[in-house]
Amino acid sequence: MRGTKVFAGAAASVLLIALLGPMPALADTIEAALVRAYQTNPQLNAQRAQVRVTDENVPQALSGYRPRVSVTASAGVQYTDVVTTAGGDADRLVRGHVAGTNAPRSAGLTISQTLFNGQQTANRTRAAESQVSAAREALRVLEQTVLLQAATIYMDYLRDSANVEVQRSNVRVLEQTLKQTKDRFNVGEVTRTDVAQSEAQLAAGKTQLLTAESTLTTTRANFRRIIGSEPVALAPGSPVDRFLPPALPAAVELALIENPNVTSAMFGIDVSYLQVKVAEGALFPTVTLQASATQNYEQTLTIQRSFTGAAVAQVSVPIYQGGSEYSLIRQSKETLAQQRLVLEQTRDQARANVVQAWGQLEAGKAQVQSAQAQVTASEIALNGVREEAKAGQRTTLDVLNAQQALVNARVALITAQHDRVVASYSVLNAVGRLSPIVMNLKTETYDPSVHYHQVRDSWIGVRTPSGQ
Repeated sequence: MRGTKVFAGAAASVLLIALLGPMPALADTIEAALVRAYQTNPQLNAQRAQVRVTDENVPQALSGYRPRVSVTASAGVQYTDVVTTAGGDADRLVRGHVAGTNAPRSAGLTISQTLFNGQQTANRTRAAESQVSAAREALRVLEQTVLLQAATIYMDYLRDSANVEVQRSNVRVLEQTLKQTKDRFNVGEVTRTDVAQSEAQLAAGKTQLLTAESTLTTTRANFRRIIGSEPVALAPGSPVDRFLPPALPAAVELALIENPNVTSAMFGIDVSYLQVKVAEGALFPTVTLQASATQNYEQTLTIQRSFTGAAVAQVSVPIYQGGSEYSLIRQSKETLAQQRLVLEQTRDQARANVVQAWGQLEAGKAQVQSAQAQVTASEIALNGVREEAKAGQRTTLDVLNAQQALVNARVALITAQHDRVVASYSVLNAVGRLSPIVMNLKTETYDPSVHYHQVRDSWIGVRTPSGQ
């Protein structure tokens, strides 16, 4: 009985994984773990950098609206030897002879401005803006993935550490049982078979403990990889049902609107449509205006200085360029059709993910209640078998089996509580609302629009807004 009380007390302290309740003063919480993952996860930071890379597509596209300016300069040494004649016999009709060395120099400025190119610049700009929006949605996808991984590994560690405590308590109880069985064997109350059964069960319990400890070691390493710190004094994790839609139909409808995979696919259609327009723009005339000014010095022995200025408007009308432009248009249209099909596929997948996650959440709620009832019944059964064994109505094997049944029930409860919390985060991820803003996490959220507005209208400069 004393061993049973020890086991029950230890198990009660570790089974409160996902239940709401007071948290230890210095315990790490699941919300704090999510904040650290959001701030420091290298995969997430790399994706943020990728969004900043995509931002630069917009000023590159806008450059088509801006003039192109170039400056040229030249300098050198030139030797000239010129003999002029009026025709006939050169020996008798020589009119002049000029020879000498001069230093020709020149400086020129050319400004070129495209006035019309079939709306290619406008469509390229709109396509680049859609690419930026799609990149932001891809960032949301990864943010949700990282936060879900962080919540899952947090609950994994709670589950595995609780399982270790259950198995460790089980070993202590089995050691006490073996000692009691040996004492009874020494006085002739039980046989050698009872002792062997106790020894076998203890060996099996130690194996289960070693397996649980090995699993916990792996989970600890993954915790450090995803969240960025070692797990220390973790507080119980709670579900996020308060952020979920009230029913499955509402969850599905919300996913088709807010799931970042869906919105990213929608922006992909916009990009493909505008690429068609850009390709069609190659069939239109191009109108450019070019102004130039050139200052020359000592270009010849007789001309000391000259200045030339010009302004030229040019219209280029494509007639036939080998057919590549028509092939590019057809190719772009096929890409557009493909993107529309991808959107439908993404919507179907989002709907399926919501239904699956919602089903797991509902099952998790029921499993927690069933597992709790199983634990309660197993505790009562174990106490009854122990009392009956004292009266000689039960064997040692019956006691050991009841003990193992209680261990299995407590492990099942731990797993059910873990799955219950993770399922709630999975539903929030499936509907597209697993974000620091929705969950009110105490962290400054990353705003990709800040960098976008810093570089969008930049005409010059090689330093990034971060100073690199």
